[in-house]
Amino acid sequence: MERLFKLKQHGTDVRTEVTAGITIFMTMAYILAVNPGILSAAGMDSGAVFTATALASAIGCICMALFANLPFALSAGMGLNAFFAYTVVMGMGYSWEIALTAVFAEGIIFIILSLTNVREAIFNAIPVTLKIGVSVGIGLFICFIGLQNARISVASATLVSMFSFSDSIKAGTFNTEGITVLLALIGLLITSFLVIRNVKGNLLLGIVITWVLGILCQLAGLYVPNPEAGFYSLIPSGIVAAPTSLAPTFLKLDFSAIGTVNFFVVMFSFLFVDIFDTLGTLIGCASKAEMLDEKGRLPGIRGALLADAVATTVGACLGTSTVTTFVESTSGIAEGGRTGLTAITTGAFFVLALFFSPIFLAIPSFATAPALIVVGFLMMQQVVKLDWSDVLEAIPAFIAIMAMPFTYSISEGISLGIISYVVLHVLAGKTKDISPLMYVLSVVFVLKYIML
Repeated sequence: MERLFKLKQHGTDVRTEVTAGITIFMTMAYILAVNPGILSAAGMDSGAVFTATALASAIGCICMALFANLPFALSAGMGLNAFFAYTVVMGMGYSWEIALTAVFAEGIIFIILSLTNVREAIFNAIPVTLKIGVSVGIGLFICFIGLQNARISVASATLVSMFSFSDSIKAGTFNTEGITVLLALIGLLITSFLVIRNVKGNLLLGIVITWVLGILCQLAGLYVPNPEAGFYSLIPSGIVAAPTSLAPTFLKLDFSAIGTVNFFVVMFSFLFVDIFDTLGTLIGCASKAEMLDEKGRLPGIRGALLADAVATTVGACLGTSTVTTFVESTSGIAEGGRTGLTAITTGAFFVLALFFSPIFLAIPSFATAPALIVVGFLMMQQVVKLDWSDVLEAIPAFIAIMAMPFTYSISEGISLGIISYVVLHVLAGKTKDISPLMYVLSVVFVLKYIML
């Protein structure tokens, strides 16, 4: 372990890394339930998608560990899977086989861009202040995801509002929805207390304790499952289950649409969102782990980007939408994960999930939500590194910070941050502070908003 992952050099040990890897898996295990549900709407076999998602995630995590020795985990990206099913297949009328081919083509292009240092150059061209802003913005974004997953934050006439317990009681839904919100709030307090006390494995413990409290509530009749409303049993239906066959989705690629304008638009859309979602996640995770050097560069980033590209390509062959680096990796970093052993551990649990799916699929989102909210707090601490007196640098960072949660997109935060950075610096006559690649990126982003 020491020779392979250089644990002492990174100030960590096997126990810390394994705990971090399990924590990451627990916070992102929901993808195993959500991704098949989304892609099945496009006509794909949900069982095969489950297996493909688990295998692609495991392969991506292993590649991250071996190529880059970084504690980042990968799986089928949320948002990208919805674009795949609802826009490309159901909206544009393409078959899911053609959509998978677009993802496959995107992955091949990613591999080429990673090997030719294009993606690394983009990462290094982003100014340090924007990187800090991206990290803080991701903190707010992941906190918002946690609030939504727990249903603490819900849609309303004012766009979002706090969950109403009184309305839940009046509607007779307290024993399904209301109790889970209450458990999430209790879990948030428990997890926060564990962090304050600096308990080892605090986030993982918080998830498990919250889940166990939910199970006790179900046994006591306080929580009543209602699958039709999305509230499932918290008690695993079993322990071991045989993996579902990959046959319905394996290598089901259709190259008949290649060369058409629409296929190029779809592929570019996948490509654009994945590039900047991944870069943003890497910036946020690396900043939290204090892995960036004094110039804001991440050692080993080429391997990380290559791992992401390979996982996307393999995932398309197996039968799942774009595989990308998950922002939930920050939960493991908060636990002390610093090397590829963390990623390997997460990957191993994705493999285990193939055989113990009843256990992992029983983990409720309200149990993992407190960990995501606390991680948001931990990432927000980066904001003190911004020099708020230098408004020329601080305003673009602020725009990136605010754009991520409010547009619900990491890539949009980066886009608006870079455009504002370039425009404001040009207007202020500070063009010497801008790299040529930043000009190119800002033009590309503007064209993207005009054309896509």
